[in-house]
Amino acid sequence: MPSAPPAEPPVRPRLPDWLRLQLPTSATFARTRSLLDELNLHTVCESAKCPNHWECWQRATATFMIGGDRCTRACGFCAVSTLKPLALDPDEPRRVAEATRRMGLRHVVITAVARDDVADGGAAHFRATVEAVRQLNPGIVVEVLTPDFLDKDASIDLVLAARPQIFNHNLETVRRLTPSVRHRATYDRSLSVLRKVKGRGGTAVYSKSGMMLGLGERRDEVREAMRDLREAGVELLTLGQYLQPTLKHLPVVEFIAPAVFRELEGEARAMGFRHVASGPLVRSSYHADDFQPSLPA
Repeated sequence: MPSAPPAEPPVRPRLPDWLRLQLPTSATFARTRSLLDELNLHTVCESAKCPNHWECWQRATATFMIGGDRCTRACGFCAVSTLKPLALDPDEPRRVAEATRRMGLRHVVITAVARDDVADGGAAHFRATVEAVRQLNPGIVVEVLTPDFLDKDASIDLVLAARPQIFNHNLETVRRLTPSVRHRATYDRSLSVLRKVKGRGGTAVYSKSGMMLGLGERRDEVREAMRDLREAGVELLTLGQYLQPTLKHLPVVEFIAPAVFRELEGEARAMGFRHVASGPLVRSSYHADDFQPSLPA
């Protein structure tokens, strides 16, 4: 009896035209790359295989990823490596501040890998980085994009104590899909973090969250998630297309048309979000400086 033919390897679906990018070749891109190498800094742009890092680096912007490039979680959508983390680098805050100064940023985004191996989840490292950036860059807008810190009040308070103008924590997906998309995270825990950020930070901080679309969610589920975010006090929202970083990650179920993103943006604004970025290539920190808060530093 003949043996069965070998199974065909999985393939990624063909990208629609609206997701095809033209790669830049400017000197600014090369200078940004050189600076990050010189200061030995990680960016979510590279580590998470963000499709926009070519454009952002050409604009001399980047999202700094602190706490190393090894994550303690293994989310099905994320390209950041899951390995045993190294010790936190006490000099990293200074280097992020120096890179921010040299790049002349007026709005800096600081994110981090999940550090469940550290008692405070890396919150004190966030605070040290924000404080170092502000000391060297007076008047800058600081946005943090944090993990959930296991919803520990003390960790959330540590980050808030550094006075970031924008505190972002991503919901990522709808309630039904969360268990298969986010390792160790839960839908309600993320909402709790966001609720505490606004409740404890008050008018001194804008709260922000984001979701990926194209994982198989229904439109009514997206609306429900947006309503849940508003109930938690979230003011700024990002909606973007999920793209499979490697064949080992969750597959794309659907490519969402730009018109649908525009419709969702309208619905979100009608719900009361103060600022909405919604489009196939939108990511949490993509063109983050389009929104400039009117809060005291």
